[in-house]
Amino acid sequence: MKFTDWGIIDYKEAWDKQNEIFTQLIRAKSTADYLSKIDQLQQIIFCEHPHVYTLGRNGNVSNMLIQEDRLKSLNATYYKTDRGGDITYHGFGQIVVYPIVDLDALHISLRQYVCNLEEAVIRTLMHYNLKTERAEGATGVWFDYNTPSARKICAIGVRASHYVTMHGLAFNISTDLSYYNYINPCGFIDKGVTSLEKELGKSVNMEEVKVILRSELDKLLQF
Repeated sequence: MKFTDWGIIDYKEAWDKQNEIFTQLIRAKSTADYLSKIDQLQQIIFCEHPHVYTLGRNGNVSNMLIQEDRLKSLNATYYKTDRGGDITYHGFGQIVVYPIVDLDALHISLRQYVCNLEEAVIRTLMHYNLKTERAEGATGVWFDYNTPSARKICAIGVRASHYVTMHGLAFNISTDLSYYNYINPCGFIDKGVTSLEKELGKSVNMEEVKVILRSELDKLLQF
């Protein structure tokens, strides 16, 4: 599968580029030579965004705890999106992954696809001797979910149409976690957020994490 790294990119620009690839893949599904082109049509995109808050299509705007006019002082922007999930934050030091893939070709359901995204992050964290888990009814990757110290390290929100996916996951590596103070992350008021560097208590090479995560995604999103 084709991997691309867009580097640091504005959220809206990335959303527009995703939509273009997403639409092309949906249109291509009806063509006779689709399967011969699928390797180039499907993509897994890595990127990093400047400070931005995004609200999912079924999210509750009340989970944004500040007025939009305060965003400028935080050097942040805000968008209502067409992905699933509630409100989240993207920023520097976070690996954002946008797989634009055909679930029909992968022979998996949307639910299994989301589980595979979670599993890729769980396996990546195992490389750092960190044990995480998924939680029933709370998409993403968590530490100690059923305890008072529950904290999320990776949020997931996707969109699918004609079994083609877009949007994806946000994995905190060296993220400035103070930006989460201005929202109820993913709609939760009683659970925290964390990052790989916070859990390890030391700095981490982001490119190294990308290589591991890419390898795990490649294993889990095979034809």
